[in-house]
Amino acid sequence: MTSAAERAEFWVGSAVIAVAAGFLAWSFSGSSALTTRLGKSYELRAAFPNVDGIEPGTDIRIGGVKVGRVSAVQLNPESFLAEASFSIPQAIQLPSDTAALIQSDGLLGGSYIELQPGGAADNLAPGDEIEDVQGAVSLITLMMKFVDSQSSAKDETP
Repeated sequence: MTSAAERAEFWVGSAVIAVAAGFLAWSFSGSSALTTRLGKSYELRAAFPNVDGIEPGTDIRIGGVKVGRVSAVQLNPESFLAEASFSIPQAIQLPSDTAALIQSDGLLGGSYIELQPGGAADNLAPGDEIEDVQGAVSLITLMMKFVDSQSSAKDETP
């Protein structure tokens, strides 16, 4: 005979597995919901000097709204720049002077690529490269520059 404690453990374990399966299903449905809602997509590229925090699956956003995901990140052996490839729904036609910036979701948040559409009359075609880019900014580097500038200012004061 099983005791009441064993039955309770069984039901709690079953509930934990059901919740985990629900979260798994929810995470997969969220990634395909954007593609389903906006239809087919096309590939674009951008070459950054630094892609710290960007990897396949990273969000692509326009005006803070998620419109795609990074599909690949690789090093160009000729230019030594990191090339990110990503998909944008065909319903979103970006001007050819669109800028791509690597942004951060705060101090502890992850990174994402923010696209800032320009005002050019012609649009980017599938496979085109976004020329106007800004790579990732390292928080440690910024802090070191600040500390260095403060110590330099202190040394110059009589």
